[in-house]
Amino acid sequence: MSMKPKATEAGMIDEAATASTKGIEATVSNLKDGMTKAAAGFSETQAKVKEGMEKAMRTAEELVSFGQGNLEALLKSSQIWAAGIQDLSKHFAATAQASFDESVSTFKALTSVKSLKDALDLQASLARSTMEKTLAESGKLTDASFKLTEQAIAPITARVTLAVEKFAKTA
Repeated sequence: MSMKPKATEAGMIDEAATASTKGIEATVSNLKDGMTKAAAGFSETQAKVKEGMEKAMRTAEELVSFGQGNLEALLKSSQIWAAGIQDLSKHFAATAQASFDESVSTFKALTSVKSLKDALDLQASLARSTMEKTLAESGKLTDASFKLTEQAIAPITARVTLAVEKFAKTA
C-alpha cells in the first residue's frame, strides 16, 4: 500500500504540472490574442487619425486657395475701380475745360456787341447751352458711374456666388 500512495502522489504531481502548463499556455495564448487585438485596434486608430489629418490638410489647402482667390478678386476689383475713376476724372476735366473755353469765347463776344439786346441774347444763349450740356454730361457721368460700379463689383460678386455654391454643397 505504501507504493500506491506514492504513485498517486506522482500522478497528482503530473496532473498538477499538466494543469499548470495548460494554464500557462492559456495565459500566453490569451496574451497573444490580446496583443493581436491591441495591434489591430492601434492600426485602425492610426488609419483613422491619418485619414482625419489628410482631410484636415485638404480642407486647409482649399481654404488657403479660396482666400487667395478672394484676394485676387479684390485686387482685380480695385484695379477696375482705379482705372474707371481715372477715366471719369479725365472726362470730367475735359468737360470742364470745354465749358470754360465756351464761357471765355462768349465773354470775348460780349465785348464786341453793339447793343444791350445782343448782349442779353448772347448771355441767354450761353446759359441755355451750358444748361443743356450740363444735363447731357450729368447723364453720361451717371451712366458711366453705374457701369463702373457694376464692373468693379463683378469679381467680388463672382467670389460670393462661388462661396455660396461651395458651402451649400458641404452643408
